[in-house]
Amino acid sequence: MEAFFKRLSALSATTILLILASIFIVLFIYAKPAIEAYGLKFLVDPRWDVVVTPKKSVSSTNNTQNVGGVNVGSEDDIPTVNIPKQNQKVNVQDDDLGDIPAPPGTVNKVNTQDDDLAGVNVQEEDLGISAPKGNSQTQTQKQKVIYGGLVPIVGTVLSTALAMIFAVPIAMGIAIFLAEIAPPFVSKPVGIAIELLAAIPSIIYGMWGLFYFGPFISHIFGGGSVSLLVAGLVLGIMIIPFMASLTRDSMKTTPDVLKESAYAMGATKFEVIKDVIFPYAKKGIIGSMILALGRALGETMAVAFVIGGVFTFPHKLTDPTVSIPVVLANNFAESSGMSLSALFYLALILFVISFIVISFAKFYFLRDKK
Repeated sequence: MEAFFKRLSALSATTILLILASIFIVLFIYAKPAIEAYGLKFLVDPRWDVVVTPKKSVSSTNNTQNVGGVNVGSEDDIPTVNIPKQNQKVNVQDDDLGDIPAPPGTVNKVNTQDDDLAGVNVQEEDLGISAPKGNSQTQTQKQKVIYGGLVPIVGTVLSTALAMIFAVPIAMGIAIFLAEIAPPFVSKPVGIAIELLAAIPSIIYGMWGLFYFGPFISHIFGGGSVSLLVAGLVLGIMIIPFMASLTRDSMKTTPDVLKESAYAMGATKFEVIKDVIFPYAKKGIIGSMILALGRALGETMAVAFVIGGVFTFPHKLTDPTVSIPVVLANNFAESSGMSLSALFYLALILFVISFIVISFAKFYFLRDKK
C-alpha cells in the first residue's frame, strides 16, 4: 500500500508538469506563424491590426522610349517606320517590323493617316508587339497587416503593479487586525466576510466598477469612468481578500510561546508583530502575495469592463488602455489566420511573464538563507 501511494503521488506531480508543458507547446505551435512573421519586434511594436500599404516602386532604364503606345528599351527594338508627309499614306511592311510576326487574320500592310498620333497609329494588338521584359517593370506588393504586442504588455504590467501597490498594505493591515488585535467576536465575522469577498465572481467586480466605482474615481481624479487607474484599483480590491486571508492564517501559525516570551521581555504589540510574527510567517505572507500577483496578471472579465480596451499608451493614470487578457477575450471569437496566431503569441507572452515573475518571487524571497 505504501508503494502504491508513493507512485500515486509521483503520478500526480508528473501530471501537473505534463499539463504545464502541453500548455506551453500548444501556445507555441499556434503562435509560430506570428513568431516567424514578426519575431521579437512584436514585443516593441505598438501597432495592432494596422494595414500597411507599401508604395509602388517603378524601375525603368534611361533609354526606354514610347513608340505608338509601346514601350521599347532601345533603338534596336523600335520598328522602322517612315513618318509621312501631309496627306500621304505610310506602308509598314512585315520586313520593317523585324522578327515580329503578324498576328493571324491581319494584312501585311498597315495604312495610317497623319491625323493619327504623328501620322502613325501602331497598336500592340495589331502588330503583335509586346513591351520588352526587364526594361520597364512595375512591382506592386500586397497589403500587409501589422500586429504588435507592446500596448497590451505595458497595460498588463501597469495595471498589475497598481493593483499590488494598492492591495498589499491594506491586506497586511486586515491580516494583522484579525490575527492579533481584534477580539474574537469581531475577528470571526470579519474573517467570514473576507472569505466571501474572495468567492465573488470577477464579472460582478467588473460590473460594479463600470457603473459605480469608475464614475466615482473619475469624479475625484478626472478622466473617464474606464481607465488604467480604475482597472488597477478594481484588480487590487479583487486580490485583497486572497492576500488578507492567507496572511492571517500564516500569522496564526506562530507559536504562542514565542509571543509570550517576547511580551515577558517587555516587547510591545508592534514589536512582537514586527520581530516575531512576521519573520516566522514570512513564507506564508510572501506566498499569499505571489498568488495574488498571479491572479492579477491573468484577470480578464473585471478588467475588460473598466480598462477601456483601447490600443493606446496611457500617458497618465486616467487614460484608457488595454491588457493582454482583455485583448484575448475581445478578439478571439472573430480572429483567424495571422490575427489568431498573433493572439496566441500574446497568450504565450503572458504565460512567460507570469512564469518568470512568479518563479523569481518564489526563488528569491522564499530561498533558504544559510
